[in-house]
Amino acid sequence: MRPKVANVVIDCTDPELMAAFWGALLGMGVTGRDEDWVDLEPLGPGGPLLSFQQVPEPKRIKNRIHLDLDVPDIHAAGERARELGATPHGEPMGRGPFQVWLDPEGNEFCFVTEREGDGS
Repeated sequence: MRPKVANVVIDCTDPELMAAFWGALLGMGVTGRDEDWVDLEPLGPGGPLLSFQQVPEPKRIKNRIHLDLDVPDIHAAGERARELGATPHGEPMGRGPFQVWLDPEGNEFCFVTEREGDGS
């Protein structure tokens, strides 16, 4: 038996704030909530839910896991993210290119563009 990923969970101090940011950024609605938990729609058909879990401590160090978001234009995506409360964490880099951003609680994520012929 192979496990299936049910949720990608982001620890945070304010699940409602984070769900609002990520929901607006990804165009996903809330599908469930509890007093310390919020779920967004699945990350694609049959995919895991993106969830936010309240924890007492703020983020202190670099994430050990992050989301790479494939976009056609990292600059346009970055401007939209900035409007929603994200901040850039460095300049675009690489052949892709890609750029690291921080969500409203400082969690890293990347905007990436598909390299021609790469298929990733």
